[in-house]
Amino acid sequence: MFRHALGRLIPPVMCLAMAREAPAAPTYQVMVSAPNRAYACAPVSVEVPTPRTVGMVRVMEVAARQPVPAQIAEEGDHVVVRWIVRDLPQGASRKYRIAVGEPSPTGLGWEAVKLDAETDPQAVEITINDELFTRYVFGGAPKPYCYPVIGPTGVPVTRAYPMETVEGETQDHPHHRSFWFTHGEVNGVDFWAEGPDRGRQVHRELLAREEGPVCGALRAVVDWMTADGKKVCEDERELRVHAVPGVRLLDFTSTIRATDGPVEFGDTKEGSFGLRVASALDVTPGHPEAHITNSEGQRDDETWGKPAAWCDYSGPIDGATVGLSVFDHPDSFRHPTYWHVRTYGLFAANPFGLRHFIGDKEGKGRFTLQPGETVTFRYRLLIHPGTAEEAKVADWYAEYADPPQVQLQ
Repeated sequence: MFRHALGRLIPPVMCLAMAREAPAAPTYQVMVSAPNRAYACAPVSVEVPTPRTVGMVRVMEVAARQPVPAQIAEEGDHVVVRWIVRDLPQGASRKYRIAVGEPSPTGLGWEAVKLDAETDPQAVEITINDELFTRYVFGGAPKPYCYPVIGPTGVPVTRAYPMETVEGETQDHPHHRSFWFTHGEVNGVDFWAEGPDRGRQVHRELLAREEGPVCGALRAVVDWMTADGKKVCEDERELRVHAVPGVRLLDFTSTIRATDGPVEFGDTKEGSFGLRVASALDVTPGHPEAHITNSEGQRDDETWGKPAAWCDYSGPIDGATVGLSVFDHPDSFRHPTYWHVRTYGLFAANPFGLRHFIGDKEGKGRFTLQPGETVTFRYRLLIHPGTAEEAKVADWYAEYADPPQVQLQ
């Protein structure tokens, strides 16, 4: 099935009929290059000019004469084509032919990401190859969150509490809702904790959603409100899940805008891009194989409050080792970020809490947006089998931080 620009699903038969009636599909040549490193599995995209609404695209690897899974989406006033480049050696280039309006072949052996925003009025369900990955829940709680989060081994990798009670799990910090984004002090309001006198992130609307054999994505607007209903700011966030075999890969982007006056982010450790990992991964004496690792080679307790490009939390769950890595993009605010990561299961990237992390007394952690200004945060969540070393997390981060060069010819 393909999605019309207005959101209507178009049956494949109708799509083929439309293609026969339409003029010849516009075609483009694209060169993808790897000047700095090799790429095992890298999502890529390119903007293409097109004069009309489209729902189909075919991407062909020219030298191999093989089609690759691809999808197309309209974003504002332009069109973006997406696919995944695999096994591109350092120094190599690969040419692709893009035909807009031609149907992509099926049965190429890749997983597809689908979004269901109709079944539950308070959530969007995201599946990969028809298996649940996560649900973006935007109603019934003081902030949007993702729960459950299912890893590549088929088991949940974040804690169920307080959404559900699971035997053997810890039940502290009920505001640690699986996977979320917020901050503990914004204009003096606490959006991190929960309670009648705390701030709330209120979902306003879903702006767009996308699905296909390459990725699935949703964009939403969230209003940050005080307990008495005053708006502090808003953020536009995107969650994009890539269909990469063997792992789970989610890109998160949030752009916060000062819509109702200046917005000050306070210097507190309580923030910001957070997960509460499954209790089996807690780094405690009872879990000797569970570990926290970061890009600087620090481990376990040493990782708290340290700046690092990435951080990983891994260990055995139900007999199989699995890990969660969070990557801080080089373009994200205050890269490399600091990490509010605790051995009891809290795992958060926080660029603000310098007073706690390094004992700063000058207020360098605070940050203020003037009216109309924005700040953008960009992270990637990689859920992988094995330890950080076994999964080659450093290589995954390098692909994220320095993606292949894509040139429309």
